[in-house]
Amino acid sequence: MPDPGIAPIVTLTDAAKHFGAVRALDGVSLTISPGECLGLVGHNGAGKSTLVNVVNGGLAPSGGEVTFHGGTDALGAGVRSVFQELSLCPNLTAAENLRIAHGGLKGPGWRRRARAEIRESLDTVFPGHGIDPGAEVDRLSIAERQMVEIAIGFAPRDTPARLVILDEPTSSLDAGIADQLLDHIARFCAGGGAVVFITHMMGEIFRVATRIIVLKDGRVVADHGASDFTRTGLVDAMGHVAAEDAAELSERRTGDEIVRTEDGLAACEGEIVGLSGLAGHGQAEALARLYLGETSAWRSRAVPPMVFVAGDRGRDGLLPLWSILRNMSISILRQGARWGLVDRAAEAKIGDEWKRRIGIRTDDVTNPIMSLSGGNQQKVLFARALASEARVVVMDDPMRGVDVGTKQDVYAMIRAEAASGRTFLWYSTETEEVCQCDRVFVYRAGRISAELTGADITEERILEASFEMQEAS
Repeated sequence: MPDPGIAPIVTLTDAAKHFGAVRALDGVSLTISPGECLGLVGHNGAGKSTLVNVVNGGLAPSGGEVTFHGGTDALGAGVRSVFQELSLCPNLTAAENLRIAHGGLKGPGWRRRARAEIRESLDTVFPGHGIDPGAEVDRLSIAERQMVEIAIGFAPRDTPARLVILDEPTSSLDAGIADQLLDHIARFCAGGGAVVFITHMMGEIFRVATRIIVLKDGRVVADHGASDFTRTGLVDAMGHVAAEDAAELSERRTGDEIVRTEDGLAACEGEIVGLSGLAGHGQAEALARLYLGETSAWRSRAVPPMVFVAGDRGRDGLLPLWSILRNMSISILRQGARWGLVDRAAEAKIGDEWKRRIGIRTDDVTNPIMSLSGGNQQKVLFARALASEARVVVMDDPMRGVDVGTKQDVYAMIRAEAASGRTFLWYSTETEEVCQCDRVFVYRAGRISAELTGADITEERILEASFEMQEAS
């Protein structure tokens, strides 16, 4: 809990934020003080993003008060935000993106100084990162982009960072890079900084948080020291009890091989195949080659051979100007269409069915897709894929920013779909997810370094194959 003898950085008193009839925040009171790492947890749509946007000054509260100590506003108080939906300008370099947030970088030679500053911040948070500060952002991998955004958040800029809000900061990072960030968070807080840490990775919460706040329906339902929680107690406080043994897959009979690529990636009918290894070692590229090779015919088919679930939903998944329903139904428009005309009644029925089945938090699926939280947007992409009749589902790290309860629901749906004969190719940066697969291909330096099945699918074997190529048998 906050030390009453230390002046807080920001104080919220009965803060509320309403969007029409929706109470995204409903009377939240809390203080954030130097030296603490505040873990903020809750299911998608619980109000986490709204809360941090009130704290960082991005949203004005509809009621209550927000008081910044040490400055008249969030910027002056040293509050920084690193968003789950990356906000870098893709046509600018990493150094030029730093300049946007750093008004002091001006005059002759500012680019040289910007490159030096962003490199120093990257070196501090992610030693050995290998990122060129002069590289345009759209040439970086999603993991590298996330690293640049985090480095900008911690960089000194015009005023020192006092409070850094990290929204799902490790969602695109492999375990080694995530460890570097978690170590830096501990050092930053030990030096008098503060962090608001939002993640659905329970292990990370318990590793770095000194205090945990649970949000549900826009209200604080629990606020205790991290040591006062257990994993089960934290999930219970969120309002969802994870199914026991959810990580275990029952043995299933799989059919004939239906996928085989030149690099050795293979999958059988009804099989869940995982792609693993350190991030950036060719897994996403392998899936992209496979998917584009199978779906790039000039004439589309009524039933596509494959569907794709993007992890980088902003770049590869969402149609931001369309409604929730249109984003969901685009994969099935030709199903049941007559004379090229969409059956709107059937479309609406499928939309309502998947809203219910996958738990998309909205009153009306005709609302804009951008009205949803990030996790609920990801649910729409799952619904788009699973509502189709495609027999192969390609998933590129699709659980980024999805809460633990939804993850368990999606795992169960994947198992049920695989049992009915549907095939999944699943790249994930989370070893726990990969260990749910029937077969795992580990990638290193753009090549498959190991193929694991059954009892060999363990974290130890995956890490072993990630760092050392296995000898050819």
